[in-house]
Amino acid sequence: MRMEDMILVSIDDHMIEPPDMYENHVPAKWRDDAPKVVRNEQGVDEWVFQGQKTSTPFGMAATVGWPREQWGFNPGAYSELRPGCFDVHERVRDMNANGVLASMCFPTMAGFNARTFHESRDKEIALVMLQAYNDWAIDEWCGTYPGRFIPLGIVPMWDVDLAVQEIHRLGKKGCRSISFLETPHVQGFPSFLSGYWDPMLKALCDENMVLSLHIGAGFDVIKRAPEAPIDHLMVLACQISAITAQDLLFGPTLRQFPDLKVALSEGGIGWIPFYFDRVDRHFQNQSWLGNDFGGKLPSEVFRDHVLACYITDPSGLLLRDRIGVDIIAWECDYPHTDTTWPESPEFAWKELQDADCSGAEIHKITWQNATRFFGWDPFEHTPREQATVGALRGLAEDVDTTRMTREEWKSRNEATGIGVF
Repeated sequence: MRMEDMILVSIDDHMIEPPDMYENHVPAKWRDDAPKVVRNEQGVDEWVFQGQKTSTPFGMAATVGWPREQWGFNPGAYSELRPGCFDVHERVRDMNANGVLASMCFPTMAGFNARTFHESRDKEIALVMLQAYNDWAIDEWCGTYPGRFIPLGIVPMWDVDLAVQEIHRLGKKGCRSISFLETPHVQGFPSFLSGYWDPMLKALCDENMVLSLHIGAGFDVIKRAPEAPIDHLMVLACQISAITAQDLLFGPTLRQFPDLKVALSEGGIGWIPFYFDRVDRHFQNQSWLGNDFGGKLPSEVFRDHVLACYITDPSGLLLRDRIGVDIIAWECDYPHTDTTWPESPEFAWKELQDADCSGAEIHKITWQNATRFFGWDPFEHTPREQATVGALRGLAEDVDTTRMTREEWKSRNEATGIGVF
């Protein structure tokens, strides 16, 4: 097998939602209430909804194509971004240049848990805009290029019954997953152990959809020293996935919902062998606690339900047999600072080769496990021979992958009218 023969499906990328995303998806009576992008006096583009600034969509969220020296949390304007961040046509070109067949994109403006809408004061309007967001993400972002995106939605966390209804609505639209908080109790919501979310989890099972729990929203579960630098959060984020796994595994969730599928998005895989050793030893040694995993070890139940997702993880790949090669899936993380774009094939191939993975194992990790788990056919719209790294890169010989400064992007984009709204 050659690197060019790989098929890459990334189940963790992000889109920077364009300012005109609501134009085609909000009923006329609500159009004036839709979130809008406003450029402030400092030249920063900000989303505003119901009079509140919801978020700045840049900083760490959209540094792809910038030199590393300019990475950071500093906000900016759409015109300073690589167009693939917010323009679906340019995104597909960037995917081709990176040899990536398909992508699942998490929200930015809305937040992983629809925080923008949860924090708004008028929940009736918030629900309208949340549903319009989902319609845009599925019908427009994903629908413009069938076969290139795995549809993902968000749900109204302020009302579990509304969340159930939205999941069923999304299921009818072909949505394959919802984005949700990895540790909801940290944000003031009921925990997975509480049973509060059970109706929503049942709806996911009924629709054969995946619960995608992306790192980043559970940072407050770690009690940091007040002097701790931002590095603590970025380095320790994957360890929060172990806390999430513990909540699901030793709470009632996975036993109560045998068909539930959970993706630990960007959670990494290197921590899993140690976690398996720990939970299996604990279960066998501490029998007096009365845990019951249906005749299985906790690690076996984990493998029945969870997809473990990584961007780069050389140590985890070396221990793939301890993890279970059938539950490991690769990610790209475009356009964040962790992305390997535009050299994802090179990064992935080196780690897979260093771990002495066979061709069959490579296919499992780079696309088969993900597409099986999400119930998504990668070749429905793209013949397999046209889905490889080599074939896709052959379509993108005119794509410029040169890194440019924010100022250079601004000059280039404004000259062509891209990113100017």
